[in-house]
Amino acid sequence: MQDTEFRPSSNPVTVDNVTRGDQLANLARRQHPKILQTYGGEYSDPKLERMLARVVGRLSQDPDMPSRTYQITILDSPAVNAFALPGGYLYITRGILALANDSSEIAAVLAHEMAHVTANHGLERQKREAEATLASRVVEEVVTTDVSARAAVLRGQLQLAQFSRNQELEADAIGIRTLGRVGYDPYAAARFLRAMDAYQNFHRVSGDRDSGLDFLASHPNAPRRIELAQRHARQFGMPGIGSRDREAYLEGIDRLIYGDKADQGYVRGRDFLHPTLGVAFSVPEGFVINNSAGEVIAEGPGEVAFRFDGTTVPRTTPLTTYLRSGWLGGLQADSVRALTINGREAATARALSDRWQFDATVIRVGDQVYRLLTAAPIGSNGLDSVARSIAQSFRVLSPEEAAALKPLRIRVVTVQPGDTVASFANRMVGVEDKLYLFRLLNGLGAGSTVSVGDKVKIVTDR
Repeated sequence: MQDTEFRPSSNPVTVDNVTRGDQLANLARRQHPKILQTYGGEYSDPKLERMLARVVGRLSQDPDMPSRTYQITILDSPAVNAFALPGGYLYITRGILALANDSSEIAAVLAHEMAHVTANHGLERQKREAEATLASRVVEEVVTTDVSARAAVLRGQLQLAQFSRNQELEADAIGIRTLGRVGYDPYAAARFLRAMDAYQNFHRVSGDRDSGLDFLASHPNAPRRIELAQRHARQFGMPGIGSRDREAYLEGIDRLIYGDKADQGYVRGRDFLHPTLGVAFSVPEGFVINNSAGEVIAEGPGEVAFRFDGTTVPRTTPLTTYLRSGWLGGLQADSVRALTINGREAATARALSDRWQFDATVIRVGDQVYRLLTAAPIGSNGLDSVARSIAQSFRVLSPEEAAALKPLRIRVVTVQPGDTVASFANRMVGVEDKLYLFRLLNGLGAGSTVSVGDKVKIVTDR
């Protein structure tokens, strides 16, 4: 056969032409740009995309899986999440990719979400005549541009998919059967459920960001669910069966960005540094920083909380005037005063509500005004010291400092003679509780060790 006989198809099989005319798929397609906006855009990495395409392609070979074309998008978010929309649109965050340890684990996540689509769970939520309205409402609630609703998404008050517990368990069962039939380790689902449960616990302690966009915010998790996943896996045999394809997976995620991006600012322990804005501040001992879209929040002992964001105020407007402009409810007018913080024009004021007392400090840097709002329960004596500590730590980064800040990345390294769990943990930078996180990222139990020749993940800025 001559080369000239090989020609591209004039009607290739794609998500777009397979789902043309499908009302629900068309709704999902139109919402794609807004989903990208909600999750920080698309993460582009050709070798990672090829690795995931191989996983999805293998899952699609399940003889019991309805013939369907999938389009997979990697979302540029540290949240641990994956989901699917009608028409074969699969989404997976770089956060969940960093947590998984082999191809079978990420296949378990994708097979679960694909099962929601193939089982038509979204269609069972209401009668057929309301399907289009329902799909539109669910997606619009998640990706709305309304500021207050978007903030609610980030706090977990809105969720991408509200499937029933039975539907979640059914998706687990379908997904695990798919894993087993295509030759992946069927125990990967239970293993990764444990990893996500451990991640959620670490997430609560470490203050990792965007909990409302995480997988477990919309997927029930309990020991019973893990037990059922193991039971489904046992239908294929005892642990040790099926492929994990760990080498290819780790090669795919090497150099994957971990945590925040430069345009969101970086959390480094108790420090927040924003190379794009060129500013930084620190929170006191015992506080945990949560960096989410549009704002930075920190929580500390005694229910004391802190919020940082920025707004544009004309340079001709005095900051004392801005504090009195109405954006701060419960303002005590006689508390407003001007001051200087590290050479920068600033102003401060106090405010009260039924249960809370507030310190508001605003600092001008060029046309931008940064707002530092500290809250404490009425009667607490910790407000002043915390507010002053954070405000006095605020500073403008030099161009050299800003340029030196780099994102954290997952690096895959090979265990050499003399390497230990502790030595690898000590090599990690920019993260809290290094030993626990190293074990979590590598699926290592409390007593597990590493062996020469093993490949492990560490978090570093190199």
